[in-house]
Amino acid sequence: MKNVSIIGGGVLGSQIAFQCAFFDCNVIMYARSEASVTRMQEKLAKLVPIYGAYFNNPEKAQTAHDAIQISMDLNTVLNDSDVMIESIAENLEAKQALYSSIQGIAPEKTIFLTNSSTMMPSTFRDFTDRPDRFLALHFANSIWQNNIAEVMSHDSTDPKYNQIVMDFAKQINMVPILVKKEQPGYILNSLLVPLLQSAELLYANGVGDVETIDRTWMIATGAPLGPFAMLDVIGLTTAYNISLQAAQVNPKLKVVSDMLKEYIDAGKLGVATGEGFYQYPDPRYKASDFLKG
Repeated sequence: MKNVSIIGGGVLGSQIAFQCAFFDCNVIMYARSEASVTRMQEKLAKLVPIYGAYFNNPEKAQTAHDAIQISMDLNTVLNDSDVMIESIAENLEAKQALYSSIQGIAPEKTIFLTNSSTMMPSTFRDFTDRPDRFLALHFANSIWQNNIAEVMSHDSTDPKYNQIVMDFAKQINMVPILVKKEQPGYILNSLLVPLLQSAELLYANGVGDVETIDRTWMIATGAPLGPFAMLDVIGLTTAYNISLQAAQVNPKLKVVSDMLKEYIDAGKLGVATGEGFYQYPDPRYKASDFLKG
């Protein structure tokens, strides 16, 4: 699969686009507005030195960046697409509306993939015009190094597409992980989200402050990041959307949603905006004395 369309240019959407371009795919991204174009361009530009250094190939990183196209026309984005990867906000109605809006636009050959963090592909299949060619391909943040790609289908997916998508993941230098049964959160987030929500509850309920919780986790487990540092990397908007859904099942998590909304309303969205639970580019958890109390 050579022609890749990306819908959603946030933290992960931009990384997915760059990863595909770096590994020789033709990439075109969809932007809803001129402001979205600018934000995507800024994110893509920041990835050039990262990829250049990580793969020891600055020239290829620049070439990949320069080859990525951005368009505000969905017909242009999907015109000759072999695979469309959706990576918009973790919002059920927004995702369902997107899939409804692109029915009949993409050619028959196009495989539709969702990068939803927590929602199962069967949630959206009836809003597509190709449930047999629709499944999930989930990426972890910093995908150039944390290069797993979880492949998860649903009961209407033609089974042959599991292998096709796994082969595509290998093509773009990912390690494909086949999830054998639909599971909210796949494997990675089934492990990660409960950890992050536990940390959020401890903070929101006044049990510990951000630095204490992160320091406890880092010292006790040897992990390089604590849960709130991870949340800053993931982005607080994503965490907020996940918490809203979780609170529908577990009302005690509403205090988490309320806490995250205060940060979001203050413009503290995480690393992307220079401040979340920590301030960047020099967050407290990177200080030499952080683990000393």
